[in-house]
Amino acid sequence: MTQRIGMIGVGLMGHGIARNVMKHGYPLTVVEHPGNQPLDELLALGAKTVSNGEALAREADIVILCVTGSPEVEAVLTAPDGVLAGLRPGTIVIDCSTAVPASTQRMAALVEKAGGLFVDAPMTRTAKEAHEGRLNLLVGASAELFARIEPLLRTYAENVTLVGGTGAGHSMKLLHNFVSLGTIALISEAAACAERAGVDARTFVDVLAKGGGGGAALERLRPALIEGDPTGMPFHMSNALKDLGYYTTMAADNDAVDAIASAVRATYADAVEQGGAHRTLLELPKLLGD
Repeated sequence: MTQRIGMIGVGLMGHGIARNVMKHGYPLTVVEHPGNQPLDELLALGAKTVSNGEALAREADIVILCVTGSPEVEAVLTAPDGVLAGLRPGTIVIDCSTAVPASTQRMAALVEKAGGLFVDAPMTRTAKEAHEGRLNLLVGASAELFARIEPLLRTYAENVTLVGGTGAGHSMKLLHNFVSLGTIALISEAAACAERAGVDARTFVDVLAKGGGGGAALERLRPALIEGDPTGMPFHMSNALKDLGYYTTMAADNDAVDAIASAVRATYADAVEQGGAHRTLLELPKLLGD
């Protein structure tokens, strides 16, 4: 019997997940929410809607969460009409959000107490890859549970990595985002200094690309630095700040060094204060330059 999928969070990333799940033949039910993207395509494919997590959980074999962060995950699970209120024994909850690992462990314990199974499977890449079914997933689960859900995960992901047990996926996502966002902040600050020092932007980028500054972060920044086009990565500065805050929380929970992370977080906090929460990540060089 085909597993029935329920989903909470049909936003920019979640909509891509939902359409690919359905394209591979899984029946889908989603929770209605003002933050959802338009559901016309999903409804045309046969998706159903319900008003809350409790109703969703009563008819789903697997529940996928794709919400903003830990507070939202905790809310959709533990609200009076949330997922836990309707969870049936054996239901699998897959959290694709970015979350604090300590919160993940607490939520996993609640799901298991209710008779369910919990997987953290946060994603990297952008809404474009979500739409194409080409996300990267970082999975925290037992090997046995991973084997059960891997066919579903591969309907919307190109690369699926089992990182470790519960919480390991969210830990790896925060490590990844710290390195990625930190590198973007480093290059952006250098670019702002280069402009003031009279170094040509194209020369700046070309020299870095041929040396130690080359890589994914520089290539993402290239159009913004050379052509003044920051539209290539529609990731809000406030989300970067949130992710860096989650990382420093994880570091503190593990008594780990976080001096660089704290400085990077301060850079994004200043950018949000200066430019507003909805400025995009690739606008950081200009904000720092100003």
